[in-house]
Amino acid sequence: MHSLILGGARSGKSRLAEQLAVASGLAVTYIATSQPLDGEMNQRVQLHRERRPSHWALIEEPVALARVLRAEASAERCLLVDCLTLWLTNLLMLEDDTRLAAERDALLDCLAELPGTVILVSNETGLGVVPMGELTRRYVDLAGWLHQAIAERCTRVVLSVAGLPLTLKGPAL
Repeated sequence: MHSLILGGARSGKSRLAEQLAVASGLAVTYIATSQPLDGEMNQRVQLHRERRPSHWALIEEPVALARVLRAEASAERCLLVDCLTLWLTNLLMLEDDTRLAAERDALLDCLAELPGTVILVSNETGLGVVPMGELTRRYVDLAGWLHQAIAERCTRVVLSVAGLPLTLKGPAL
């Protein structure tokens, strides 16, 4: 089963994804896309590390997500990716539209063929006002289109609000 878990900041989406990973009964590989480039982000990463079981494998990959998914997916493994919007931000910061499109397309193309359980976490950023600034509007647009394309390809889509899951597609939690 492939699941997409969306939610706002501090909505409980990562915790929900971690609970699903444990419930899968499979060996878990956590794929972190963040790049802790400042003290505040380092603190966020540390909180995630402390919450995760120590026996989970960890791969840190800020850009080449499809490559890692293809290499790590198996019927006996659960892959938990946290998070797609940080991955998208990393790609935007490269300022290479060709690379961004290639990585996005590679991710979308590989999802259907990945064996095992895949859980994708992402920030839902399109529920607020239209942002000021070209880069921010582009980010929100790209994230929205990415979420739509991934939701099409996933068996389950869940929106997390105040720590509560709302199943939008597929089997309820």
